[in-house]
Amino acid sequence: MKAMIFAAGLGTRLRPITDTMPKALVPVDGIPMLERVILHLKAFGFNKIVINIHHFGQQILDFLKANENFGVTIMISDERGELLDTGGGILKARQFLDGNEPFLVHNVDILTDLDLKSLYDYHMSQQADATLLTAERTTSRYLLLDDKSRVCGWTNVKTGEVKPTELPNPNLYKKEAFGGIHVISPSVFPSLATFSSEHKFSIIPYYLSVCLSLKIISYDTAYAYHWFDIGKPETLAKADAWLQENKK
Repeated sequence: MKAMIFAAGLGTRLRPITDTMPKALVPVDGIPMLERVILHLKAFGFNKIVINIHHFGQQILDFLKANENFGVTIMISDERGELLDTGGGILKARQFLDGNEPFLVHNVDILTDLDLKSLYDYHMSQQADATLLTAERTTSRYLLLDDKSRVCGWTNVKTGEVKPTELPNPNLYKKEAFGGIHVISPSVFPSLATFSSEHKFSIIPYYLSVCLSLKIISYDTAYAYHWFDIGKPETLAKADAWLQENKK
């Protein structure tokens, strides 16, 4: 199975640590974020992994070489010339991800014990174009879901912004937070390729632009799992503490 790890980010929330290293190599309880994500993917059968690089990209290349790619096939999508954001990053990596099977996309700064194969299998069973991990988590930005868990829009509850702007009353929809992990079918590539005139763009606006024509759904599992956004100091510290408390 194929996966992509977003590892190109600048890691500005983790400065000054990321002034000298890529966010992907920041340790979580002594082990780099990237290593934890790769091994988690590998444990659930993802054996072909694309990693995009930008900020201190050579350090990531050296790290992967030193660890013999952790026993999986790794392909590099090199964004050192231009950081492309999530949508642009997926499109640039199309040569590795296109084909007949869906692929899982995982932010490097998400730490979770979620069963990734169950998410992948759910996507397959629903014959979706994209399936986004969501949860009822307190934040300022939410996806808006209908009663069939289809993505219909997005809102920022602090600013009152709603997308698309013509969406009916957002209070009619369920609000859930995106968890930085999604499964995508290659069926999205034709519309993704024509979505933006810019190379750099986010995947969420793309999803909102096609949610009426493609099947973009959420996955909010009933099974308990742990989830941390480790891209900022306070949550990185919480993840550290949780890992130390749960060492086997």
